Amino acid sequence: MNADNVIEVAGLHQRYGEFEAVRDVSFEVREGELFALLGTNGAGKTTTMETVEGFRPAHSGTVRVLGRDPHRERRAVRPHVGIMLQEGGLFPDLTVAETVDLWRDIVPGSRPRDEVLEQVDLADKAGVRTRQLSGGQKRRLDLALAVVARPRVLFLDEPTTGMDPEARRTTWRTVRGLVADGATVLLTTHYLEEAEQLADRLAIMHRGEIRVAGTVAEVLAGHGDRIDFRIPPQVAVADLPRVGGAAPRVSATSAGPVATYVLTGRSVQAALRELLDWADAGRLELAGLRVRSASLEDVFLQVAGHPAVETEEANR
Repeated sequence: MNADNVIEVAGLHQRYGEFEAVRDVSFEVREGELFALLGTNGAGKTTTMETVEGFRPAHSGTVRVLGRDPHRERRAVRPHVGIMLQEGGLFPDLTVAETVDLWRDIVPGSRPRDEVLEQVDLADKAGVRTRQLSGGQKRRLDLALAVVARPRVLFLDEPTTGMDPEARRTTWRTVRGLVADGATVLLTTHYLEEAEQLADRLAIMHRGEIRVAGTVAEVLAGHGDRIDFRIPPQVAVADLPRVGGAAPRVSATSAGPVATYVLTGRSVQAALRELLDWADAGRLELAGLRVRSASLEDVFLQVAGHPAVETEEANR
């Protein structure tokens, strides 16, 4: 195991009978970084996460957390790990304070309760029974239980599900603080903005395999700048021009069909000038015209096999 890596997964395979849910997955998480594991529904990321957390043995391949097998050597690994599952198992009639105290009695090396509740912005809910908490507040309490002993490695499985935007950003600040304090974090999320905001590196899984991985900048590189606009009602899709050598992709929206040009390795300024010259010649107004870089959502949809429909394909 590389001394800089806290988590190493190499050639991981997981099967359910004849179905191979995880196929030759490899990645590593370095000390003090946050790694986001993303994936389409059924991609295998939950199975991968459960294996790294030590809840199931690897069918084949190797998994190491802090240099040890998290399943076979769970007793050695567990004191250094905090786990926030997708769904917690809170006792509904205990207060928030009682819940944290119960966990502190179980976990060695626990921090003071007030310190933990302050960290997850639940200090004012200490006397409230957990059944009275909102969904987002319950998730923050789950996070409190995961970090009560200041773990070296933290697994966060969909940590902000059920939170409103303000609570989600508050939780992002908490997670950034944990990483700044030295925690190594492996996170899964369905919120792509969350991954963009938090991840040092990330991987996107599809059908049991990692299809793309790297820093956010590396993942976005090569996916090109975008020019898009709503197609004027008097323009047929077949009459849209090629811009910068690229054919448009057309997608349906509530505001009408939208044309998108993906400019990989081409000058966006020259392409925009070419498009505006075409519009001026036809006396067309390009409503909603914008120029943007590729987003993580663009990459995710491409990996998932759901890009916007190509004009050329639509005309066949």
